[in-house]
Amino acid sequence: MLVGLAIRDVVLIDRLDLAFDAGLSVLTGETGAGKSILLDALGLALGQRAEAGLVRAGAEQASVTAEFVLEPAHPALKRLEEQGIPIEDRLLLRRQLGKDGRSRAFVNDQPISIGLLRALGDSLVEIAGQAGQHGLIEPATHRDLLDEFGGHAALAGDTAARWTAWQAAVAARVAAEERLARARRDEEFLRHAVAELEALAPETGEEPRLADQRALLMNREKLLEGITAARDLISGDGSADHQIAQAQRRLDRLAERAGTQLAPVLAALDRGTGELAEALHLLQSLLAELDSEPSKLERIEERLFALRALARKHDRTPEDLPALQAEMAAALASLDDQSGGFAELSCAEAAARSAYGAAAEKLHEARLKAAGRLDRKVTAELKPLKLDRAAFRTRIAKLPEGQFGAHGLDRVAFEIATVPGAEPGPLGRVASGGELSRLMLALKVVLAAADPLPTLIFDEVDSGVGGATATAVGERLRRLAGELQVIVVTHSPQVAALGRHHWRVEKSDARGNLRTAVKPLDEGGRREEIARMLSGARVTDEARAQAEKLMAGTQ
Repeated sequence: MLVGLAIRDVVLIDRLDLAFDAGLSVLTGETGAGKSILLDALGLALGQRAEAGLVRAGAEQASVTAEFVLEPAHPALKRLEEQGIPIEDRLLLRRQLGKDGRSRAFVNDQPISIGLLRALGDSLVEIAGQAGQHGLIEPATHRDLLDEFGGHAALAGDTAARWTAWQAAVAARVAAEERLARARRDEEFLRHAVAELEALAPETGEEPRLADQRALLMNREKLLEGITAARDLISGDGSADHQIAQAQRRLDRLAERAGTQLAPVLAALDRGTGELAEALHLLQSLLAELDSEPSKLERIEERLFALRALARKHDRTPEDLPALQAEMAAALASLDDQSGGFAELSCAEAAARSAYGAAAEKLHEARLKAAGRLDRKVTAELKPLKLDRAAFRTRIAKLPEGQFGAHGLDRVAFEIATVPGAEPGPLGRVASGGELSRLMLALKVVLAAADPLPTLIFDEVDSGVGGATATAVGERLRRLAGELQVIVVTHSPQVAALGRHHWRVEKSDARGNLRTAVKPLDEGGRREEIARMLSGARVTDEARAQAEKLMAGTQ
């Protein structure tokens, strides 16, 4: 709920700080005292349209801060968390407006867009007044309000889940069709490409192996010369192998005289002999490969270049070619066996569509029943509010299939006819300002538990009524204040007497400077203000007695 409002340099207000509480709060005062300025200032903080004329004359900028305390599950907090602006305690909405008409918005001193500020404001406060309405008047809110009123959470949730499943089935079928269409467009290319790949039969790891062999064969002459020389040094007369063998024979003859001292040496020489033999064997194999048929290099180059050329053709690496061959072969196979898969996807889609339709029809029937209950309850509230000739109706119309959604099949709109026999129409276009305010009050009383807005402000909801009707308006405001925070700007003493908190808006003229101030009233101040509202400029004892009686009747 709204707990504080700080206004700086707005029209006739230079500095004003108000603290609000739960229940019914009333603001009263003479006509022209500046009550509308308070609503304009609050509208600034809620993201409504800003005009440079709101900046007090002589000031550089106006500033308004609205402070809220919210339930942890309030959607405004979730929206801010999604924006990376977590709120731990109180929510502060601030708007600064320069005399050039430019404005800036902040939430808890972090800059935000005006659009986000407006969205937050719409979820926190609804203002119902002569100057215009929003919230309940918007048809976009009516379907959700009807579902909340009717207790359709389970049906709506099931419908939404069925919608998601249907759309997933549609997407699966469409994706399969698109894959097939692409494959068919490319069928000739696929068959040619697969034939090329099958003819080449690329193997994993083949390209680096061929590259190594090519590098070896390209240096054949130099390698043959060097490797042959190395072989001769190892194995010919006077070679390392011959020298080691002679050393071993001499040491073997000395082994008995040296005891165990020569054993490690002889073992090392044995290992060396074995390693030399292995090296000699490898050199002989390499020489044999180098000395093979001269056409081998040509065959290797031809294979290597073919792999690389095909890889470039498909914008892949040679290492990717085996996987590409398998992928294209699978695409061709899918062309040859699509009927069964498409039939299965189409059946799944039809079943999902049928399940959604059944769930949405149940929700539609539930909405029809809830609409009848809502219409009767609102109509019952209208009669005491001097709207007994008005007819309220909840219109439910089925949408064309192209407009079905997670919300179901229905378009829901609240309508009213204020003249007997007239066709009901949209709330904002049929009812007058005073009628609309009272209609909003009746709707709010009925829908209080269904509407998540924590604060409701009425601007002269009692305009044009008095006596028993004004009393009925006040009683409904007080009843509504048991569900949410209600702030009302009123000229009715019957309504003012029902307020739990009361402020008087006053205009003063100090040396030609007009100023608007707001004064909280105690019991005595309330009695005097209500007496003024009853009698006019001159407050009489009879008016005070009547005010006392009105206040006593509200206890």
